[in-house]
Amino acid sequence: MEELKARIKKNWRGAAIGAICAAMVGWLLMTTAGDRLTHWSYDLPFAVRGAIPATNAVMVYLDEESHTALGQPYGAPWDRSLHAKLLRRITAQHPKGVVFDIVFSDPGENTNADNDLAAAIKESGKVILATDSKYHEDEKTTQYYPPFDLLYNACDARCGTTDFYPDSDLVTRLHLPARKIDDLYGSEAWEAAKLADAPITHIDSAKTHRFNINYYGPSDTIPWISFYKVVSDEIPISTNFFRNKMVFVGAHITTVFSGQRKDAYPTPFSFWHKDTFSSGVEIEATSYLNLLRHDFLNRISPPSEYATIVLFGLVSGFILALLRPLMAVFVALVLAAISFVVDYVLFIHFHLWFAWVIIALAQLPVALTCSVVFNSVQLYVERRLFEQTLGLYLSHKLVKKFANDPKLRLPGAEKQLLTILFTDIASFTTISEGMEGNDLARLMNQYFQGAVQNCIFPMEGTVVKYIGDAIFAFWNAPEPQADHAYRACEAALRLRQQDKFSANGHPLLTRLGLHTGEANVGNFGSDARFDYTALGENINLAARMEGLNKYLGTRVLITSDTKNAIDGRLVARYLGLFRLKGFEKAVGVYELMARADEESESAELRARFAAALEKFCARDFAGAEIAFQRVLEISPEDGPSQFYLEHINELVGTELPPAWKGDITLKDK
Repeated sequence: MEELKARIKKNWRGAAIGAICAAMVGWLLMTTAGDRLTHWSYDLPFAVRGAIPATNAVMVYLDEESHTALGQPYGAPWDRSLHAKLLRRITAQHPKGVVFDIVFSDPGENTNADNDLAAAIKESGKVILATDSKYHEDEKTTQYYPPFDLLYNACDARCGTTDFYPDSDLVTRLHLPARKIDDLYGSEAWEAAKLADAPITHIDSAKTHRFNINYYGPSDTIPWISFYKVVSDEIPISTNFFRNKMVFVGAHITTVFSGQRKDAYPTPFSFWHKDTFSSGVEIEATSYLNLLRHDFLNRISPPSEYATIVLFGLVSGFILALLRPLMAVFVALVLAAISFVVDYVLFIHFHLWFAWVIIALAQLPVALTCSVVFNSVQLYVERRLFEQTLGLYLSHKLVKKFANDPKLRLPGAEKQLLTILFTDIASFTTISEGMEGNDLARLMNQYFQGAVQNCIFPMEGTVVKYIGDAIFAFWNAPEPQADHAYRACEAALRLRQQDKFSANGHPLLTRLGLHTGEANVGNFGSDARFDYTALGENINLAARMEGLNKYLGTRVLITSDTKNAIDGRLVARYLGLFRLKGFEKAVGVYELMARADEESESAELRARFAAALEKFCARDFAGAEIAFQRVLEISPEDGPSQFYLEHINELVGTELPPAWKGDITLKDK
């Protein structure tokens, strides 16, 4: 007991995560997302149970042999005098009733045959004819298409609908006798049960009870005989094949003629007995027997099922996380077996079922995965305590490098081509004024956590330091990265989207500057303390690029060196040549806008801006002013266009050097 308490105390977080994940998966799969698993929950118990006797009903099939023996044409209705003869032969054996799964919608060409069939129906007095129906969802009404009047009157309006409700995999699992209690007709199965005086038909609400069909076996489990054998007197009346049974007459699934209704559906047995599809009339007969024998299936109520699935997920997810992997696998298998046994007992003895496969094939694997992952991570954490301690201050990659290479912990530096990134929060000093120290610290910790963990570290950048509200990071050290410029730019795009943090009602908007160039990289400091960092003029240039955002009203700026290094993998627009403070040479500046698959979204903006900038560089200031205004027509907040419009006003009337090509000198950082 003490050991269990200790494991719970140690693993309760992982156990809680496993419990929540397993419960959420179960909840999700109880929707249509889990239909396949739900279908398997219904189907699999049939395979274990196997076929069982199906008495009290028999089938008469209009099959292929009957076509040939009776000389009936394909593509046309059968001679109705044959139906009359069939009915009289069946009636002679005193059946409970006869259900014709055939729609006699119109009079036939032979009036005598129609009259003969009508007379046979009256003589029997126990005939149910099929009627088509169409449910109008908008009006919530059902339109019926019963047999033509002669036969309709002969059967005393005793008709049944032929509606089926197959699932997405075409298996008919659901039977609905009628949509509403006051529907004129019920299903053929319901009308047959009424004719047989089944007790359930005396319960009004049962007419609209949605039940699941309890299949007795694969196709042809219900005894059947060919139509021609009955009308050809091959079955003597003395055999009593039809006596005291409900007789269903309809097309066999192998019949190829199109003059009669015939349909075929897979059943829960079809997976195990390949190509054994059941005819629609056989499914109606099965539904009738379900009603007569009161052995149809019910799915447990939604609240109970949801509660069972969610509770099982919570318990199994929590327990498995407390166990070691091998024991967790064994317990998961045992729990899966228990879920099936419980369902099977309900299925056999109580005619109930629930979505147990969601437990066995979804929740338990998820719970087991959470258990293995959590325990593995926990072991990893224990073995990497030193690395995790360093990880509070250094990037994961740098921690690995420092832990595995003692040379990196020695003072010294070397030249390395880097892509450098500097960030800053726009107007942070103003925004943070008046904030409590703890609140400010909490906000910045959350901001840095998101920026580093979600943006820089996923792109394997090295965070050198935090400078107030700014971040200094670079790529291509301590390990080489062939695509370091692209990685840095992708991190910048992610950082640009980190606007979920706010202070005093103002969002924290990150401005970023990037540059690619050589720098001295290594450990700088004293013997007692040093920092892994980079120094050089290219570091300062990246910082100046970040500051340039304030003038241009942009979020992410990169130099032409970085633009050339990303080789068209991202979308950027050229903003011109800028001579930054502390640098004699003008630098080509680009705004990093988007990823390559989003290029079309800014195509017109970039084209208009490029045309305006070209006029500016050509000293056509009047034309440039008009062109920049055209940019603002589609992007009124475009900072670079506003910057150039202001700068044009300053340049008008100013004598420019002959070698001037549009470069702009900034005196401030």
